[in-house]
Amino acid sequence: MRPVRGKRIVAILAAGGLSLAAAACGDAPDETPSGSGASTAAAYKACMVTDTGGIDDKSFNASAWAGMQAAQKAQSNVDPKYVASTSEADYEPNLRQFVSQKCNFILSVGGLMGDATKKVALESTSQQFGIVDSAIPEAKNVYPMQFATEQAAFLAGYVAAGYSKSGKVATYGGLKIPPVTVFMDGFADGVAHYNKVKGKNVAVLGWDKAKQNGTFAENFGDQNKGKSITNTFVAQGADVIMPVAGGTGLGTADVAKASNGKVSVIWVDQDGCTGGAAQYCEVFLTTVVKNITDAVEKAVVDGATGKPLAATPGYLGTLENNGVSIAPFNKFDSKVDAGLKAEVEKLKADIISGTVKVESANAPKK
Repeated sequence: MRPVRGKRIVAILAAGGLSLAAAACGDAPDETPSGSGASTAAAYKACMVTDTGGIDDKSFNASAWAGMQAAQKAQSNVDPKYVASTSEADYEPNLRQFVSQKCNFILSVGGLMGDATKKVALESTSQQFGIVDSAIPEAKNVYPMQFATEQAAFLAGYVAAGYSKSGKVATYGGLKIPPVTVFMDGFADGVAHYNKVKGKNVAVLGWDKAKQNGTFAENFGDQNKGKSITNTFVAQGADVIMPVAGGTGLGTADVAKASNGKVSVIWVDQDGCTGGAAQYCEVFLTTVVKNITDAVEKAVVDGATGKPLAATPGYLGTLENNGVSIAPFNKFDSKVDAGLKAEVEKLKADIISGTVKVESANAPKK
């Protein structure tokens, strides 16, 4: 469902007998009714504000919402709801409406919401907030959930270089922000590591880590832009492409699907074959998974059971704690060389042990 500015759109989603209301923001944010199945007295109101990609972005907003729903299944008094942002101007009013509704936990999805979350949280110190892909040290009531995605993207870059037939791979982002470019850094370094180990010269299009310059769609929901960028990469010879662009990346999947096997995609955030983009599973070589779902679920369950959510250190997902990973090869399993698979497993162990260093200026501070 696409939000329409200035109009109220409320969609009732039935799940296991519980009605969840999802309201899209207009010029003034609309109130979302609480779930009818939870006890009013015992309800732990977990309220989520999406980034502009929307709840059905097949990426990080969808992952966070899945975490909210999982928390409800794990802890019956959890009452989840969300409101969708259609622009950055919606962030602050959307957060404020949940403050006025006295939500027990207010989740901001995405680093772009950092400034708005900081402002509202510092004004509402008695309420518990959380944020994905950012940290706000000044606000002790904001629980950060961050991810060392450069580690998993490094593995994906190595896979891409090893799988490529053309010797050219590519990546692009939705916006030039650290939670996006950290993927691109890791990917480029993984390709460089492959080249070093194998004496190859696989090229990366779309991102220069040293210069921090590359290709960006300037949007997380424009599939046509994703198609345009991808067609340019393909014309330049790329045959494995990693979009870090939410729903915009579905345009890349479309191009790959029409290529009859010549182009494959590395998805991000949710395993493309088991998440909302499963219709493109045939083109997903693997996914750089950011385990937002489990991080959100744990934070909400902890809050609902009275456990404190400390702003320091918060949560940092790594390869070691399974907070980040690469997904199974799924339909590509028989196409990926067994030797390459073994090398990736060894590389993962070496990253965890520190034998192989993965560094990015865009990574969360550890």
